[in-house]
Amino acid sequence: MRDLVLIVDDVDINRMLLANILEDEYDTIEASDGREALSVLFEKKIRPTAILLDIVMPGMDGFEVIQEIKRNPETEKIPVLFITAATDGESESRGLRYGAADYISKEFNVDVVKTRLRNHISLARYQNELESLVEIKTAELTRTYDQMLEAFATLVEYRSLESGTHIKRTSMLSELLINRLMTDAKYKTYVAEQGLTPSKAHSIVRATSLHDIGKIGITDAILLKPGRLTDEEFEEMKKHTVIGGKIIDGMLEMFGDSAGYLAFCREIAYYHHERWDGIGYPTKLAGRDIPFSARLLSIVDVYDALVNQRCYKPPFSHEEAMEIITESRGKQFDPVLVDVFVEVADKFEALEGRLKD
Repeated sequence: MRDLVLIVDDVDINRMLLANILEDEYDTIEASDGREALSVLFEKKIRPTAILLDIVMPGMDGFEVIQEIKRNPETEKIPVLFITAATDGESESRGLRYGAADYISKEFNVDVVKTRLRNHISLARYQNELESLVEIKTAELTRTYDQMLEAFATLVEYRSLESGTHIKRTSMLSELLINRLMTDAKYKTYVAEQGLTPSKAHSIVRATSLHDIGKIGITDAILLKPGRLTDEEFEEMKKHTVIGGKIIDGMLEMFGDSAGYLAFCREIAYYHHERWDGIGYPTKLAGRDIPFSARLLSIVDVYDALVNQRCYKPPFSHEEAMEIITESRGKQFDPVLVDVFVEVADKFEALEGRLKD
């Protein structure tokens, strides 16, 4: 199958000359002005391998057209070669700033046109293949990374005699909460204020698995004690947040953050016991000074702990857990996130029913 080249020029003879030059190697499609070119790309959804674009055209010039092309993720990687009679350096540098791959003079030297076009098509194809390879390798590394981190988290759960489904539940509950937040229009402003994107939301959900990694550093006598901890024991238990932060700091130093979510792992591990009213631990942060990821996990973790049996308590009912969380709105928990929790509480209950300890 031959490559397709879009030729954009308001002068008929120029389009005809270029089409004749390219006909032996390429299929061509023509547009007589900028708006027609954008119609070809965005209304007809035609995706050429390369674009030859005139600069000086009525209505919409080449600089405006290339900005639209480079602004759209579906067309931004298509190489654009300007065809122009202009010889001033300012026009050339401006075009390159906007993303032009090269310039072709309207003298239309056959060898120059073919060679430059061929070179830029080959370069674009190579870059696309390289990006695809990098994406594949990154995905493979991320899967390995995920498995390693989940192994750490599972180790903590077995040591504290919690079911291995706790990781799965907190992850799935977090996903329910954040998906509702990001898809309901009334939370649009809140989402923007948190700087949330779909990618960050996905990373936060994956990062929840290490929220209690610091419990590795807590003695069994405290971690496994049935019944209420003494004040001194509770002070020791609280240190699991600091320990968790230090463990993940070590991971960051050793591995960097190539998987894109270790920073969220640290936020969650270190801050998930902070409270909205500022009397939590370990740093007594308050309100939106607490990282969003930790505020989110805080509600999920408390709900899951309440409705499941622990060595120090029997399980609460879903209704009891809901009452505790809603009464803590604006005290322990972010008010907005409590509102979202209430909206998806039935889904929380259903998920816990399927995965209960």
